[in-house]
Amino acid sequence: MKKRQLILEDGTVFIGKAFGGETEKAGEVVFNTGMTGYQEILSDPSYCSQIVTLTYPLIGNYGINRDDFETINPSIHGLIVKEVCDHPSNFRSDLSLDAYLKERDIPGLSGIDTRKLTRILRQHGTLRGRLCGMDADVNEVVNQLKDTAYTGQVKQVSTGHAYPSPGRGYRVVLIDYGMKHGILRELNLRNCDVVVVPYNTSAAEILRLNPDGIMLSNGPGDPKDVPEAIETVRELIGKVPLFGICLGHQLFALASGADTEKLKFGHRGSNHPVKNLVTGRVDITAQNHGYTVEPSSIANTKLEVTHVALNDGTIEGLRHKEAPAFTVQYHPEASPGPEDANHLFDQFLSMIENCKKEGEALCQNV
Repeated sequence: MKKRQLILEDGTVFIGKAFGGETEKAGEVVFNTGMTGYQEILSDPSYCSQIVTLTYPLIGNYGINRDDFETINPSIHGLIVKEVCDHPSNFRSDLSLDAYLKERDIPGLSGIDTRKLTRILRQHGTLRGRLCGMDADVNEVVNQLKDTAYTGQVKQVSTGHAYPSPGRGYRVVLIDYGMKHGILRELNLRNCDVVVVPYNTSAAEILRLNPDGIMLSNGPGDPKDVPEAIETVRELIGKVPLFGICLGHQLFALASGADTEKLKFGHRGSNHPVKNLVTGRVDITAQNHGYTVEPSSIANTKLEVTHVALNDGTIEGLRHKEAPAFTVQYHPEASPGPEDANHLFDQFLSMIENCKKEGEALCQNV
């Protein structure tokens, strides 16, 4: 089998077996601890420009099916596994993981010590890397990686035009920063009349759609790379009930005067415990993010912390003290992962209903 190497910016080299696409690609090397859900991980737009290492040792055993995609066009830059299954066995399987990656020209690397790679990322933090052929010059690649910055990911994965997903319930404008289809699915299940809009849609344009509520989606990269989105969210707070997820949570924090910072190696997996400080309830959550809201920056804002991660104490949820708006850092739509936090979509619709009952005053006191 053809060999391929992963070269990290610190000069570390892993040599393994090539599978998937032939293209050489560079990106931020991260790890995900989920035991299942590789199809959703591959198609999650939040992994734009990243090379994902899966810590579970055998990947691909149930193949690829038509139903579990989180976007039509994946933007992941590479996949690294310990062992890839060449002959999947599942009644929904349409093709193998290798065949899918070949179709999409996404490079894969197998047969390396993924535990060692994960320890390096945990110790040193996220590193840039490149999946390339055996003839690549290591020093040259290292120098290129050190000079590479990954920005503009939201622009790459957001929709270019607004489009409807009709329903007969509340009108929800969903701002697409790299939206997972799971979010749209949950709104559709609740009969919402959804209008998906691009990341750079102005507040005035959004309000002209007469929404009953606004969703801020997940997405890739540093929230500070999309200042136009921060300004839009700032103008929307207090006008319409608002619910944000992941990147949407970080943009909401920045728009409210708080700050964000990069985590050492991020949270990526399907088993992260999060405590609700209001109710004491603990949910096991799906997460995929490299940035977090800086705790001390909350002090001089109108925000309060509602959820924290039990693993490291980072902020996982926020609520505005005056406006009808709340956000979470994790993924209540899961895909992949547990659905413990799915009730947050119902909470969002209840907030919309209450706002309508209590009148416009509830939405204009900021």
